[in-house]
Amino acid sequence: MSVWIFLFPGRRSKGNERYVAVGDEPFLQSYGDQFHPFVIGAAMNIQAALTKANLAGEVKVVVPCSFDTFVSESGRPSKGHFRTDLNKTMIELLTFLSKHHSPFFVTISPFISFQQNKNISLDFSLFKENARHHSDSHRTYKNSFDLSCDTLVSALSKIGFPEIDIVVARIGWPTDGAANATSSIAETFMKGLIDHLHSKTGTPLRPRNPPIETFIFSLLDEDHRSITSGNFERHWGVFTFDGQAKYHFNFGQGTKNLVNAQFVEYLAPKWCVVNNNKDLSNASASALEACSTSDCTALSPGGSCSNISWPSNISYAFNSYYQQNDQRADSCDFGGLGLITTVDPSVDTCRFFVELQTSHSTSAHEAYIFLRIILLLACLFSCLLGFTW
Repeated sequence: MSVWIFLFPGRRSKGNERYVAVGDEPFLQSYGDQFHPFVIGAAMNIQAALTKANLAGEVKVVVPCSFDTFVSESGRPSKGHFRTDLNKTMIELLTFLSKHHSPFFVTISPFISFQQNKNISLDFSLFKENARHHSDSHRTYKNSFDLSCDTLVSALSKIGFPEIDIVVARIGWPTDGAANATSSIAETFMKGLIDHLHSKTGTPLRPRNPPIETFIFSLLDEDHRSITSGNFERHWGVFTFDGQAKYHFNFGQGTKNLVNAQFVEYLAPKWCVVNNNKDLSNASASALEACSTSDCTALSPGGSCSNISWPSNISYAFNSYYQQNDQRADSCDFGGLGLITTVDPSVDTCRFFVELQTSHSTSAHEAYIFLRIILLLACLFSCLLGFTW
């Protein structure tokens, strides 16, 4: 069972507050019930350790819950409930959280809700003023965020915990790997989200009582993240993998927009592409093999490279594998089908990337620069993601 620590240096009136998170969404439906028997016990053990260290008043134990822990078959928030396989575990968890005055940590995912529910429009997900509203009895919902939050509130109420504080542990909008996963749409979503949180209007079921904290997911793209839920899962970052801002956005901090990472060191400007002078009848099989261990999610339908034609898509797969293996010459072989070139094969929005120079490079100076980038991004992470609204 993994443990995550959330630090908030001086952001709240009561001083520094910390969370210890047990597991990384252990109740995700795709996991089945393999973690259910261990979560509460792990939380209790950590609580006991904190009590022994006289930290129980400062550090709260929480369990991040995935977006699919609560559902509403009708789409109406008032009908929200926890998955039936989780009822017993949720009662135990919420009893524990209430006893120790800890909030309920949950992922809210308007993007996935939009993908899975035909009744939710893109405008409704993006906080657009002209979006068609959703009604539930006498309550009106103007955006997907409030609808999801109140579905959770109903689920909490049904098992006896209507007043527990809620923290949105993850919320974001991906920028690749699926239709409507683009930087421009993500920018619109982020601006709408921040404006809505700053309004402090709360939701129809909790007016003027919004989630006590909200975490933007995530800082950087993760090319090894599980894609069980979709290829977009590797593209939640507000920055690209090399620290470049994907869009203009200030997180509600006035004119302070996102700033690109400086002094980024890349490997040599070389790419691996398909050799058009070879017999390419087996090239697709080689590309599939390359994509099995490298990231080719940009080639997904609706992705940034979905419109490049054959054999350019083969070249993208070859290059992804080549860069992942630090441009080793033998990683651009593919049975003689690969060719190393110094001509950038990127097309329009489809970027053929070049890997970063990492800390295992031979130059001590390069290692220092890489470490500095990581430290700068870590500082940015702590500054951006610890907001309280």
